[in-house]
Amino acid sequence: MAAGTGIFADTGIGKHIIRLHHTGIVLPNEEKARHFMGLFGLQEDYEGHVNAYDSNLIFTKHDATVGAYEFILPLSGVLTEYNKGKGGIAHVAFEVDDIEACSEELKAMGMEMLEAKAVEGTEEIIVNFIRPKYTDGILVELIQTIGPINYDYKF
Repeated sequence: MAAGTGIFADTGIGKHIIRLHHTGIVLPNEEKARHFMGLFGLQEDYEGHVNAYDSNLIFTKHDATVGAYEFILPLSGVLTEYNKGKGGIAHVAFEVDDIEACSEELKAMGMEMLEAKAVEGTEEIIVNFIRPKYTDGILVELIQTIGPINYDYKF
């Protein structure tokens, strides 16, 4: 599905949204993530690491209509203290066709991004976040795919 078609408006940043990419959940360790996955029958798609936030990631399988879950396993930094170290739902992420165009449109609307420029996520994506003060307290991640998924990566 092309950006700006389907359920998203053809105006504002809606015209750039391709799909809901994932829901990010911070958990204190891999054991907790694997337990959650087992409880709900979620299957792993691939693993990754985000240097900018020093976190290992586990993405679950998804399809064109259902986004993945991203389990964020922080190794250091502020995410280790998320919800007093217990973790929780961290963000929703939308895949967009052009992250910098979205960022510029959001800035023109008076909003700020978390990062000055998009940063590398896992190997295949770049990311930036809309500050939650502009989205009623919900952290929204914007993702642009820049390459193929590395299914061989293991942390």
